[in-house]
Amino acid sequence: MEVLLYILAGATVGLAVGLTGVGGGSLMTPLLLLFGFPPHIAIGTDLMYASVTKASGVSLHHKRRTINWRLVGLLGAGSLPAAGLTVLILNAYFKDSSEYSHLLTSSLGFMLIMTAAVLLARSRLAVINSQSSITTTIRQFIQRHLTGITLIMGALLGTLVTLSSVGAGAIGTALLMVLYPQLTGVKIVGTDLAHAVPLTFIAGIGHVWLGNVDFGLLVSLLVGSIPAIYIGSRLGAHLPEKVMHPVLASTLLALGVKYAFF
Repeated sequence: MEVLLYILAGATVGLAVGLTGVGGGSLMTPLLLLFGFPPHIAIGTDLMYASVTKASGVSLHHKRRTINWRLVGLLGAGSLPAAGLTVLILNAYFKDSSEYSHLLTSSLGFMLIMTAAVLLARSRLAVINSQSSITTTIRQFIQRHLTGITLIMGALLGTLVTLSSVGAGAIGTALLMVLYPQLTGVKIVGTDLAHAVPLTFIAGIGHVWLGNVDFGLLVSLLVGSIPAIYIGSRLGAHLPEKVMHPVLASTLLALGVKYAFF
């Protein structure tokens, strides 16, 4: 019965991902916590889940030439070492997972709040992206230090994704929209997805090394989610984004406040 429940959970999250385009981490990890899994198992398992479910999308974007591989490499140069270093620090400074569980839940809460904010501000970010409506001084500063800022943002994202399993999609997209307004929407999505796969995989492998991944649970989630993502993506084209995103953002905000402050 538990296996069926986890398959259903995977299908539910997969359907939501297909409908909204929001990464599964912001939905799956809170759901696993609700099922009673400890934070380290929920986050570690979800990172491996994310790396698998996102991989098929990268192949599709690559065929359509909607990935800026230079930016993927630049973000990865910051995020992948940061993910590995975060895992090493968790292993070196804590005796076991129970000692850093509070750090994981607080990071999860923070990233859920950030994801909710990105969803609510998506239209504003789109305006910034299309019109470069950041003040000239700030834009000039960003352009002068663009490589360094991208590396730093990648490192910060790598650390937080490793601690929370959330943000590789929504927050990564927001960063690209602000830093690279010349990119089209589809290239932002493709580039962010291509970066999210190795990031979640490396972070996930780190959690495997820490003993934080439940492989039986992982398989059950994938069995349910993979077909549901396809169904959701087909249905999502016919549902109003203006209704779906505020509802989802409100849910993530409430969960974020719960895990960050309580």
